[in-house]
Amino acid sequence: MNIKRNLIVAALMTIVTTLLLGVAYPLVVTGLAQALFPGKANGQLIERDGKIIGSRIIGQPFSSPGYFHGRPSAAGTGYDAANSGGTNLGPTNKKLIDVVRSAVDAIRKENPGRCGVGPAGCDVPIDLVTSSASGLDPHISPAAAAFQVPRVARERGASETDLERLVARHTIGRQFGILGEPVVNVLELNLALDAQFARSK
Repeated sequence: MNIKRNLIVAALMTIVTTLLLGVAYPLVVTGLAQALFPGKANGQLIERDGKIIGSRIIGQPFSSPGYFHGRPSAAGTGYDAANSGGTNLGPTNKKLIDVVRSAVDAIRKENPGRCGVGPAGCDVPIDLVTSSASGLDPHISPAAAAFQVPRVARERGASETDLERLVARHTIGRQFGILGEPVVNVLELNLALDAQFARSK
């Protein structure tokens, strides 16, 4: 008799907890998120002319010299949200060293206005040649954005001073003034760039 009662209690507890924690709780949390923070709950999507063009929290590649470039990505073929991840290579790994060295050389050649002539003409910001742990980082450092200003200014036919001001306006400070480091959202910066400075080429 006790066994039967225990089985009934166990079955009822399973049903109740499943309904409470598997149905009611997710619905309440989702409803509150949609009501209080709809933008964040839906992925902080950015729309232009009724079309979704990206998300504020997921990076995307920019390769044209007339745009600011984000960090390299090791997620799938690059910025693949279905394959988020880093290289998992240690700092002494030869493959990582070769990849970073190659990236540094490419960045220096791509930004002659900042680096001058020669392979050792400047120091490249580390986030322009290394991928993040997720491979989806939408931000770069203000130094990485400033490093690209001469190239973008040349391509856009704009002054470096104007682009430096644009970068400054899109620099996000430390959270609560103490947490993290200042960052620049690459997608939002490039959208502002398109809005303010037409391509010259």
